[in-house]
Amino acid sequence: MGTTVAVAAVAVLAGLVMALAPDRETDAASVAVAPDVGNQASAPASTGTPAPTGTPTPTGTPTPTGSPDATGTPTPTATVGATTAAARPSATKAPRATSDVAVSPGRIRPGTAYQGVATVYEAGNGDGACLFGPSDDLMIAAMNTTDYESSKACGAHVLVRAANGNSVTVRITNECPLPCAPGQLDLSEQAFAKLADPKLGRIPITWSLLSPSTSDTISIRYKVGSSQYWCGIQVIDHRNPVARLEVRTAGVWRQLPRTDYNYFLSADGAGCGGAIRITDIHGERLTVDGIAIRPDVAQPTRVQFARH
Repeated sequence: MGTTVAVAAVAVLAGLVMALAPDRETDAASVAVAPDVGNQASAPASTGTPAPTGTPTPTGTPTPTGSPDATGTPTPTATVGATTAAARPSATKAPRATSDVAVSPGRIRPGTAYQGVATVYEAGNGDGACLFGPSDDLMIAAMNTTDYESSKACGAHVLVRAANGNSVTVRITNECPLPCAPGQLDLSEQAFAKLADPKLGRIPITWSLLSPSTSDTISIRYKVGSSQYWCGIQVIDHRNPVARLEVRTAGVWRQLPRTDYNYFLSADGAGCGGAIRITDIHGERLTVDGIAIRPDVAQPTRVQFARH
């Protein structure tokens, strides 16, 4: 009987020890499954790939993310970096935009002042070597051959200042051949009159690139004679000078050569009628889908380069 009482006592003592010991397995499981809600809420979401070092990054209104397209990728309205451009309806598919890229701006560079002379010419309806066609606004100019640089200056907006303090903004629509010297601008009579009496014919000036405010969006035009076998592509109403145009063919982007009459040519028809990617001298890159081959028709898009 003594033995029986001893065994019972040991059993009771063991039960008390187990009851007082912490439930380690249960505590470990609770730590493993409980999320750190505070840390998750404070973690910043990724906003995309940063612009390359040294590439100017436009500033302005934050870019909307847009609504997802069929592939699940957000479709922005003309976005680049942290900016958004004005958009309007297009007969083509919604455009896409990608991040800034490094490009060579050519002879005319942003943020640089140039010295030269202004001369005057009769601009007529405003058409010229850039082949934009007649211009509603005759605040236009012809760029000297050196700075025209095989049409790279076409469509550039230039702020021109005279020594008397007067200034005028002109768009480059034409080329001024030799003997026009580097730095020289041949202004329409209407534009020259904003600076001085056109009878003077020639005055010293300084000028620089301008990235103007505009409600226009970029248009694309295929050259007369374009087809699936050969095409020329022109960019119209761009805020900043165009540095590069590419077409998508066989799953890759192909850069097209630019002519001195301001068309980018696909001599074998590759990419004609497909997606087009345009890059300005600031490295901003816009992509437009679904521009049909409609020769000599300016087809509006929903994109515009950012203001600088």
